[in-house]
Amino acid sequence: MSRRPSGGLLQSIDWVSIAMYLMLIFFGWLSICGASYNFETEQLLSPGSRPLMQLLWMGLGLVLGFAVLSLDTDIYEVGAPLFYGAMMLLLMVTIVIAPDIKGSRSWLVLGPVRLQPAEFAKVATALMLAWLCNQYEFEIKSIRSYLKLFGLVLFPVLLILLQQETGSALVFFALFLALFREGFSGLFMGLSFSAAVYFIGALIFEDTLWGGETQADLFFVCNAILIFTGVLYAVYGKGRERWRWLRYGALGMLGVYFVCMLISFFVSFDWAYVALGMLVLGVLGLLYLALRDYLLRYVMMALFALGSMGFFFSVGYVFDEILQPHQQVRIKIALGIESDLKGKGYNVDQSKIAIGSGGLTGKGFLKGTQTKLNYVPEQETDFIFCTVGEESGFVGSSLLLLFYGAFILRILALAERQVTRFGRVYGYCVASIFLFHLFINVGMVLGLVPVIGIPLPFFSYGGSSLWGFTFLLFIFLGIDARRTMRRA
Repeated sequence: MSRRPSGGLLQSIDWVSIAMYLMLIFFGWLSICGASYNFETEQLLSPGSRPLMQLLWMGLGLVLGFAVLSLDTDIYEVGAPLFYGAMMLLLMVTIVIAPDIKGSRSWLVLGPVRLQPAEFAKVATALMLAWLCNQYEFEIKSIRSYLKLFGLVLFPVLLILLQQETGSALVFFALFLALFREGFSGLFMGLSFSAAVYFIGALIFEDTLWGGETQADLFFVCNAILIFTGVLYAVYGKGRERWRWLRYGALGMLGVYFVCMLISFFVSFDWAYVALGMLVLGVLGLLYLALRDYLLRYVMMALFALGSMGFFFSVGYVFDEILQPHQQVRIKIALGIESDLKGKGYNVDQSKIAIGSGGLTGKGFLKGTQTKLNYVPEQETDFIFCTVGEESGFVGSSLLLLFYGAFILRILALAERQVTRFGRVYGYCVASIFLFHLFINVGMVLGLVPVIGIPLPFFSYGGSSLWGFTFLLFIFLGIDARRTMRRA
C-alpha cells in the first residue's frame, strides 16, 4: 500500500525552502554570467560556455531533485548502509582510475562530463549517520558509540585525502556539528578549538617571543595549555571548590609573573622555564585532586595537558613533512606570516581588490572591471563571491549572506519538527554542511582562512557540486514532506 502523507505530497512539501533554493541557483547563475563575461565574450550562452553549461546542470538538477522528492523515504532509511558502502567503493576506485587534474585525483572523466564522487559522498555519509543514530537504543555515551561515529566520518575523509583533495575532506568534519543536538560531547569541540590555537600559535609566534625559538614555543605553549586546562577544570571540576582552586591558581600565576618581571630588571633569566614550572605544578595539582577524590576526570585533564605539549611540538613536523608546499604557503598567507602577492596569494589579493572596488552598491550586472580584465583566477568556481561583491557591492553581499543565513535557519527549523530521529539528524547534517561551505568559501575569498577549494553552494560553477547540494536538500525535503504520515 502506498504511504502518502495526509493532504497529498504537494501540500506537504515545504515550498518556502523550494523557493529559496530556486532563488539561490538563479542568482548563482547570474553571478556565473558576470564572472564569465569579459572583453572577448561575444555571447554568454554560446555553445560550451560556462553560463550555458550551468544552465544545463540547473535544469537536470531540478529534474533529479523532484524525482528524489517523489521517492518513498523508507528507501533512505533502509538503504543508507548500501548507499554508504557503494559510495566508499566509488571513492576507492576514483583513487586508482581518476586522472591527475591540477594535482588532484578526485574527478571521474566520462567523455565530456567530469564528476567528483566526494560531493555525493557527503550525502551518503549524512544518511549513514542518521541511520546509525536512529538505531534502537543507540545513544552517544559509550566509547563504542563514539568509535562508530568517528569511523563513519573519518573513513571517507581518509579516502578523499588519498585523492589529494584536502578541501573536500575537511567538509566532512562539519557533520560532527550535527551530532551535538543528539548528545555529542562538547569536549570534542573544545579539544578541536585548542588544537587549532596550538597549531596557529606555533606558526605565528615562532621566533617572535623573547628572542628565541625554543623559549618562544615553550612560553606560548605552557600558558596556552594552562588556560585550556583551567577551562576544562571550570567546566568538569567537582563542586564549588573548583572556583576556589581556579582563583588561587590565577592569582598565583599573575603573582609569579609580576615578581619575575621585577627581578628581570636586575637579573636576566629564561621566562619559558617559569611558565613550564607553573604548568608542572598545575599537572601535579590535578593528580593530587585525582588521588584525593578518586576521580578519573582529573587524571584525564592532566593527560590533556601533557598531550597538548606533545601535540604542540609535533606541529612543525606535520607542517613541514606532511602538508604539501602549496598548502603550507596558503596557510602562512592566510595567517599573515608570509606575503606572496604574485604567487599563491595572488588569487586572494585580487579577490579582495574586486570586492573592495564594488563599494557600497556595486558596479552593476556585467560591469565588473576586475572580472572583465580576468584579474581573479577561478572566479566562476571557488572565488565566485568576489563577483557578487564587485557587481552588487557591500549591500548586495550582505543581503546574500543574510539570505543564506535565513536558508540555513529554515533547514534547522524543519529538522526540529521531524518526528523521527533519522529525519532530525539528517536535517542537522544538511544545515551543518551548508554552514561550513558558506563560512569557509566566504572566509577564503576575504583572506580570513586558507584557500582550500570549497565551493559556494548553488553559486560556484560545476555540475557535481550543484547536484550534490540539490540531492542533499531535496532528500531532506522529501523526508519532511512525509512526516505527517509518521505521526498518523
